[in-house]
Amino acid sequence: MGRDKEDKTEIDSVVPWMRAPVDVSNVENCALETLPCLNPKLKKALENMGISSLFPVQVAVWHETIGPGGFERDICVNSPTGSGKTLSYALPIVQILASRPVRCLRALVVLPTRDLALQVKDVFDAIAPAVGLSVGSAVGQSSIAGEISQLIKTPKLDAGICYDPDDLSQNLESAVDILVATPGRLMDHINNTKGFTLEHLRYLVVDETDRLLREAYQSWLPTVLQLTQTSDDGLFPSFTPFVPSAFGSLKTVRRQSVERGFKGKPYPRLVKMVLSATLTQDPSKLIQLDLHHPLFMTTGGSRYRLPEKLECLRLICETGMKPVYLVALLKSWEGEKCIIFTSSVETTRRLCKLLNFFGDPKIKAKEYSGGLNQSVRSKELKAFRKGDIQVLVASDALTRGMDVKGVTNVINYDMPPFAKTFIHRAGRTARAGQAGRCFTLLSNHEVRRFSKLLKKVGSDSCPIYTIQPTSLDSIRATYTPALEKLKELVESEAPKKGRQAFRHNSRTGNSQTKLNKTTSEA
Repeated sequence: MGRDKEDKTEIDSVVPWMRAPVDVSNVENCALETLPCLNPKLKKALENMGISSLFPVQVAVWHETIGPGGFERDICVNSPTGSGKTLSYALPIVQILASRPVRCLRALVVLPTRDLALQVKDVFDAIAPAVGLSVGSAVGQSSIAGEISQLIKTPKLDAGICYDPDDLSQNLESAVDILVATPGRLMDHINNTKGFTLEHLRYLVVDETDRLLREAYQSWLPTVLQLTQTSDDGLFPSFTPFVPSAFGSLKTVRRQSVERGFKGKPYPRLVKMVLSATLTQDPSKLIQLDLHHPLFMTTGGSRYRLPEKLECLRLICETGMKPVYLVALLKSWEGEKCIIFTSSVETTRRLCKLLNFFGDPKIKAKEYSGGLNQSVRSKELKAFRKGDIQVLVASDALTRGMDVKGVTNVINYDMPPFAKTFIHRAGRTARAGQAGRCFTLLSNHEVRRFSKLLKKVGSDSCPIYTIQPTSLDSIRATYTPALEKLKELVESEAPKKGRQAFRHNSRTGNSQTKLNKTTSEA
């Protein structure tokens, strides 16, 4: 789950608008005091968040939306993890919507996972109320009935009077201006929730675009695009102008516009913003977005880019001793937050158990993977954010966009299979201009393949990190009993056939082969 997959063959053709990108690395940070046209209330809200200036990607997007660009083009952003992409779209959308204080759903932000969606909602919650806007979520965190009560405003009824439910459903109104959603729950509301409509939608944000395009998610994208297209066939259809007093009949006018040079496009059109640290270049995928004269923003000339202050290091491990090297690293970082990435849900679970079996009170590890239900995952992530947990063992469910302050170290326990995976894993540290380190634990046979991966991500430097043998000796003594405890756990949980296979491997001295599925130590 969450595993990034790259195309097996390089895509030779690149869409024309990607060939001449705007390089945001040439843009400098901008203090809030000098940011043009910023709403004073939003400036105060940003300062309350501890923000005094905007990062380059945020400044660049601001100029193309609030500034001279005026949202005339759809925006596509390919920028490193931790560069500030969320605020780059949240701030201009909130600023523009605040200029027309009419309560209806006008901005939709779609993300692939619940935790990531809730993280993005927190950003909107920090700035939108300052200008009178309401933000809702449709992520499945609560029951669908609970979400409906937050998203849909029902008319006030007089006591003692009978009402026709069908008549009432026509008077339902949106209770939010901005909706942050996951695709599945969004489709639930589109298909089943009375009063939920996208007819007023002005802004669609597709965050973590490459993943959302790769997975169908109930055909959410074509559904949204179809619901926001003009329903009139004529070039200049008749329309009802906006009347502020007739709130219940408010509609966004999507007439065809040729006077602005956009023949065949509805006006006001649906503005789209697509963002990722590894934005796809596949034309067959990008065409699904139906982008309007898109403006491509990227950082530097390479397709992939690591955070500026990230230090990459590799650690060559003895065969069968990778857990020992891992524990040695963790013991040297007492009190520092660390995320350990593995190759699968099962490896995540068993490695977490193994670390705790070492019995070191300074190493308290918890699991975060697709094998846990959402409530448990959210609980563990919350504890990690608060600092109650220092070590989080994770599958690639945590790679996309998650922002946890204070993560100074990331460890690739299993070597990432693809360049995209490395980019997203490493991007959990060195965020927002802070320093961080990414360690990759390697067996000797993996060194050459890892060097090729580094070339793809544009990393020129990844020196070998060494651990003193004396630091490993004491850990080796505790590794054997910890491994025995893990074996006992596996045997107690596995079906009979699985137990027999495990015992066979132990008798033949090949227990490490089985441990490959638990701790990736083949």
